[in-house]
Amino acid sequence: MIQRRPIGDTRGFLERLFCADELSELIPKQTIVQINHTLTVKRGTVRGMHFQHPPHAEMKFVSCLRGEVFDVAVDLRRGSSTFLRWHAERLGAANRKTLLIAQGFAHGFQALTDDCELLYFHTAPYRPAAEGGVNARDPMLAIRWPEEITELSPRDSSQPMLTRDYPGVAV
Repeated sequence: MIQRRPIGDTRGFLERLFCADELSELIPKQTIVQINHTLTVKRGTVRGMHFQHPPHAEMKFVSCLRGEVFDVAVDLRRGSSTFLRWHAERLGAANRKTLLIAQGFAHGFQALTDDCELLYFHTAPYRPAAEGGVNARDPMLAIRWPEEITELSPRDSSQPMLTRDYPGVAV
């Protein structure tokens, strides 16, 4: 979790969203190569759970610039002590938090307000052939979404459910 700190006065504020020098310990030998901006119109909507397979695995820095979301990361790393566990944080315009999603984690979120805007900084470009996902409703993950899921895209709802012999991803 990264806490952003705006510097402001009566005119407004300046807020640094990313500084390679300040974050060099978190992303050694990597750079930000892609920035994405999303809008989720309807409260209750879930997007995810997405990841990219190696060698195109990526780290993501996720910030919510408008509204509030329940942001979730699921550990899919083979052999990890937290394998198949999830962690969530509320990200919002008011709390100015940024969540770092490490390589080997699936990522998704639920909009807790209408008109949520997120900004993602990625350490690898999107590669459709490397795309992976798990189902946000998977009972093995048992993600406790704070609200009823009111909308899930056909692509996200058709993501596979995990099985007991799921091998995880190598990173």
